[in-house]
Amino acid sequence: MELDKQVLKELKDAAGASGWTDDPATLEPHLAEWRGLFHGATPIMLAPASTAEAAAILRICNTHRIPVVPQGGNTGLAGGAIPGQNSDQPQVLLSASRLRKIRATDTDNYAMTVEAGCVLAEVQAAAAEHELLFPLSLAAEGSCQIGGNIATNAGGTNVLRYGNTRDLVLGLEVVLPDGSVFDDLKALRKDNTGYDLKQLFIGAEGTLGFITAATLKLFPASRSRATAWLAVESPQAAVNLYTRARQRIGDQMVAFELVPRLAIEMVVKAMPASRDPMSAAHEWYVLLEVGSTREQATMDEQLTELLADCMEAGLVSDGVIAASDAQQSELWSLRHNISEAQKHAGASIKHDISVPVSRIPEFLAVAGERVRAEVPGIRPVPFGHLGDGNLHYNLSQPEGMEEQTFLDMWDRLNEIVHTLAVEMDGSFSAEHGIGSLKVDELERLGSAVELELMRSVKRAIDPHNIMNPGKVLRV
Repeated sequence: MELDKQVLKELKDAAGASGWTDDPATLEPHLAEWRGLFHGATPIMLAPASTAEAAAILRICNTHRIPVVPQGGNTGLAGGAIPGQNSDQPQVLLSASRLRKIRATDTDNYAMTVEAGCVLAEVQAAAAEHELLFPLSLAAEGSCQIGGNIATNAGGTNVLRYGNTRDLVLGLEVVLPDGSVFDDLKALRKDNTGYDLKQLFIGAEGTLGFITAATLKLFPASRSRATAWLAVESPQAAVNLYTRARQRIGDQMVAFELVPRLAIEMVVKAMPASRDPMSAAHEWYVLLEVGSTREQATMDEQLTELLADCMEAGLVSDGVIAASDAQQSELWSLRHNISEAQKHAGASIKHDISVPVSRIPEFLAVAGERVRAEVPGIRPVPFGHLGDGNLHYNLSQPEGMEEQTFLDMWDRLNEIVHTLAVEMDGSFSAEHGIGSLKVDELERLGSAVELELMRSVKRAIDPHNIMNPGKVLRV
């Protein structure tokens, strides 16, 4: 995979002496998706340190029709940031890693402007310095970058109260494929001057342009936080509990996560430092968290009253309320370590679906029947954000089955799970994006009108198809 030497020199000059690398060892971590599903290749990684440098790079690539693959922290789960997959043409990797400035913080307007390469945890910390909150939170927050979060419309554990990334972006700065700059770093809550163009780039996975900066929405920092681990008899009981909690607590409920017994057993077995928070085993659990600007004692009392009410109503059979920050972290680590623990239990086939909250029990029942009929002994491990309808419907291999034999069933199991989600008015890609992994599924399950509209937008903004070609949709 080689680029013309003169073009390569132009790209290196545009990125500056510290803004490029072709060293194989340095490139290697950027060429593989963490689950090992996708491996790629590139002749060079370019890392501009300014919007102007990014614009110069894209002008060159557009002129010479060189494909460009944007990359943030490379924590995605759909292969969208891996260059050179199934391509006989060199693809340049364009990294946001040197765009690291916090440009401005407006505390009165509850807004912050940051560059795309800022790590999510750094953005959270910068907001916290002003006693403010940037609420996007996910397991990879210590390494994922805000540009990638925006490009994939990341969800995470706080969607229930604060919304997806799309809801947290007030303005964007994006370098378009021809090198021009879409500068819309406004910090306005109200602006009806035509189309809301920034929304085109949120969730587009780098197929329309390279995000260089964003103005983000901030909130008052919570003064109190209370976390409970609750045992419930069934997914329907969990939904009933969710409804009761929303009625009693309202918008103070930050997270409502569903966890099956099998997931806890996997975590405790794989990670000796973890422990089951309850003495007796239960089939299903809910991890509920509330946050408020009220005093901690008031928040604790409110959660205790809710728990007592739900136990009296038969919605909860047992419960533990964290008594310290350390105990809160322990409870959350059980939830966050499920995917990692699954690796120790053999091969797994993962799904990221959403359905209306009211249909989650039905989805789990029907999906379980269908996958078990297809693969006897299969071990469903459904967990995640019940409060916003998003479940990670992961399937672990049957005990005693060869890993590859199970993985060979990937496409068929995808078809079963994804089709069911769409039949139930849901989505087969709730928060992880399409990337390379689900392009075929989008073509199979997306409407003809929807697909043609997306292709029309792509052709209009990127007529030469240089931005992340082959990802999300085929043009």
